[in-house]
Amino acid sequence: MALIAVGLDHEHASLELLERATVLEHEWVKVLRTLVSHRNIHEAVFVSTCLRTEVVAVIDRFHGAIEEITATLAEATGLAPADFEEHLSVHFDRGVAKHLFAVASGLRSVVPGEFEVLGQLRRALELASDEHVAGPSLSELFQRALTSGRRVRHETSIARGTTSFAHAAVEVTLGALDPSPAAVVVVGAGQLASGVVRSLLDAGERVGTVVVCNRTLASAQALVESLGDERVSAAPLDAVPLHVAGADAIIVAAEVPEPVLDLASLTGRERSLVAMDLAVPHGVAREVEQLGPVRRFDIDTLRQRVEQALDGRREAVLAAEAIVEQDVEKYLEDQRARGASVIVSQLRGHFDQLMEAELSRRAHEIDALSDDDAELLRSVLRSVVAKIAHRPTTALKESAGTDQGARLFEAVRTLFDL
Repeated sequence: MALIAVGLDHEHASLELLERATVLEHEWVKVLRTLVSHRNIHEAVFVSTCLRTEVVAVIDRFHGAIEEITATLAEATGLAPADFEEHLSVHFDRGVAKHLFAVASGLRSVVPGEFEVLGQLRRALELASDEHVAGPSLSELFQRALTSGRRVRHETSIARGTTSFAHAAVEVTLGALDPSPAAVVVVGAGQLASGVVRSLLDAGERVGTVVVCNRTLASAQALVESLGDERVSAAPLDAVPLHVAGADAIIVAAEVPEPVLDLASLTGRERSLVAMDLAVPHGVAREVEQLGPVRRFDIDTLRQRVEQALDGRREAVLAAEAIVEQDVEKYLEDQRARGASVIVSQLRGHFDQLMEAELSRRAHEIDALSDDDAELLRSVLRSVVAKIAHRPTTALKESAGTDQGARLFEAVRTLFDL
């Protein structure tokens, strides 16, 4: 069995394709169950966000697993398998660890070092564990990646300044507004939306009021109560048009089945509006850009702004990459050692079992010997078996983690039926 990671991300796929391929979180369980129902997939973790839809799995056959994962993604998103072909990012075996550790460390994020990705990966692992589709292999891989991600943020300055996707979105939004205190509508009450609201409040006098609109009003009210700031209030999702009418900006930071604002809802508007659309699919229809008073931003805008601001943090990125490389190598070393110890233990156990079986079969003849002679016979037999096992076990340990080692492991299992 081997590891594989297959998916779409903002580095290799367009925002439009990512939007179409996003799977809402309440549907992740169905995807996981479909994945492990295939013959080549034994364990799986699935994550789908506005910038990444990905499967990490323990598999048998490489090409068979690729086909099964692509078919599952196509079924979950309503896309054709051919839509994925030229845009899939695929990592295999040791490359999976390098990829996942970099993702957890924020090195593959639009905002390097952002914290949201840690929560997304943690929730994906928890869900897979709850569904009993993530075994020891994937659990250790994800836990080690999360630990490396936390270490990167603690030991480098990669998270300095704009530390999150939410923070970057707020900075771009407020930067497009007039200096006077802004009235802002935030759609959503989850992790991303909570980060957006907190970043707005941290902006001080630049923000006058914040209305949190959410499908579940109780969740919005709970967020407002937790903040304890009189500038923030809660409202139901269907009240968005009402509150936007008197707002300077709207930030959509939640999964929505359809846009909360479209061309019809904003036609005739005279007051300027900055619309930051972080939703996938779109929370603000692209067509509103036709309206003079409306300025619409989305994830592509954020990516461009962040890249421009990164010049002063190149050293931090290099330091983060060095830590990730160290942690990946340590993980792989541990995996190699564990894999070698298992096969070596199985091989020696097999030899010992053969020796004991033969001694048992000839017990009546051995009993006819004197105690000293019987013990000498057992000692010679154990010594011969140990010498026979020495070279194979040494070769297995020395080649662990290499292509040659993989071939030797498979050969030993086949030859000795382990």
